[in-house]
Amino acid sequence: MGSEKQIKKQHDSNKLTARERLDLFFDEGTFQEVQFFVQHRSTLFGLDKKEIPSDGVITGFGKVNGCVVFAAAQDFTSSCGSLGEMHAEKIWKVMNMAITAQKPFVALNDSGGVRIQE
Repeated sequence: MGSEKQIKKQHDSNKLTARERLDLFFDEGTFQEVQFFVQHRSTLFGLDKKEIPSDGVITGFGKVNGCVVFAAAQDFTSSCGSLGEMHAEKIWKVMNMAITAQKPFVALNDSGGVRIQE
């Protein structure tokens, strides 16, 4: 997630963070995050100096009412949840995992749009 300042800003807007949303959505203790360490690889427009935690999206799977569900939650506290190359790759990968497992996929969107620098 983003900084404490960004989290406070999210809460001040009466919005939950992506992790808080996932915690409410999934059965307690069942969510398993995948691709936690994925980072963008862009170098243009100063992005090579910018760290974007989890590249602005949290992906994984868990149980909802006992049933396995895959999910992606854009994280507005991390670069406004903006969509970049690796961000999209993470979503694609977890969607592919859901297709392979023949399980549902849910997207929790909270994004400022596309990371145009990429």
